[in-house]
Amino acid sequence: MSKRKQHAPEFKAKVALEALKGEETAAELASRFGVHPTMIHQWKRALLEGASGVFERGGRKKPEIDEEQVKELHAKIGELAVANFFFGKKAEALGREVRRGMVEPDHPQLSIARSSFYYTPKGETEQNLDLMRQIDEQLPETPFFGVRQMTWHLRNDGHLVNEKRIRRLMRLMGLMPIYQKPNTSRPAKGHKTYPYLLKGLRVDRPNQVWCSDITYLPMRRGFLYLVAIMDWHTRKVLAWRVSNTLEADFCVEALNEAIDKFGQPEIMNTDQGSQFTSLAWTGRLRRTGVRISMDGKGRFLDNIFIERLWRTLKYECVYLHAWETGSEAKAGIRKWMTFYNHQRPHSALGGRPPAVVYWLRKDETQPDQQVRRVA
Repeated sequence: MSKRKQHAPEFKAKVALEALKGEETAAELASRFGVHPTMIHQWKRALLEGASGVFERGGRKKPEIDEEQVKELHAKIGELAVANFFFGKKAEALGREVRRGMVEPDHPQLSIARSSFYYTPKGETEQNLDLMRQIDEQLPETPFFGVRQMTWHLRNDGHLVNEKRIRRLMRLMGLMPIYQKPNTSRPAKGHKTYPYLLKGLRVDRPNQVWCSDITYLPMRRGFLYLVAIMDWHTRKVLAWRVSNTLEADFCVEALNEAIDKFGQPEIMNTDQGSQFTSLAWTGRLRRTGVRISMDGKGRFLDNIFIERLWRTLKYECVYLHAWETGSEAKAGIRKWMTFYNHQRPHSALGGRPPAVVYWLRKDETQPDQQVRRVA
């Protein structure tokens, strides 16, 4: 049995800092440092959560110590020490068949879960990355393709794939077919969801309703995630962020930028994903007095405008490039977003760009409000 590898704090900090830079995908970092992508996500989250403590000064209260809990922990440590001695020393003297029997489910006295064995992560293969790119290109054309239809489509194109692989890849990419069914979007356990507030509501002015969503960005090696904040009435993209992990932090950063530059909306609408049901996201909105709206389960039309933005972005920008690094991806997205907001004619706006309509309608509806005109 191979021992679980213990990583030094310095090593974890180094990997987490590389993840924060956003230059490489999680798969590339996992391959480079020889760790599992899940560990990279955990270390990055731990670094973000603990970073503020570095700047706190000496007014922190000393944590209270529960003596009973300390006794229980000491007893547990003793049990683990005995078990570790047995598996590390005594078990080595046993025969191969005896040791193998310890991990069989039907062992009468002892059974070790097979999932407790650790392996060296390899990331996604080139074949899987190619399949992910083809799935991402096909889904906007046929958004009703589920796992079965997508599997058939890829088989017709000559790929030897099964439903199990396509289901895993689509889940990894965060892709979901567009059709009405129950439980398509679930919040994290313990997170509160909010009702959908836009049904029957007439949205006729800027900053009345904002919407947000996350999409998958294929890279040459791996993938990144993109979040955007959009004004519902004028379709203007107010802020966006790219990340190599699906934490809530990069979503909150985009939200903070949008509020800082354009003021706050009356309503914010999102899906029920864990990033948007997190306390970091909902708490930021509630503190500024924004009403929170969330799509119904399986209701793709509830946030259709930003879904159309993703389709346009991918066909006009993402699929035309094979970005190597996060910097290249961010530069390409930034260039296209500027073009979309300020130059690209929009059919729903009479052929005018979203930014032009946003500031024109804002001057008409809020003539006394002075807002700094940016991007």
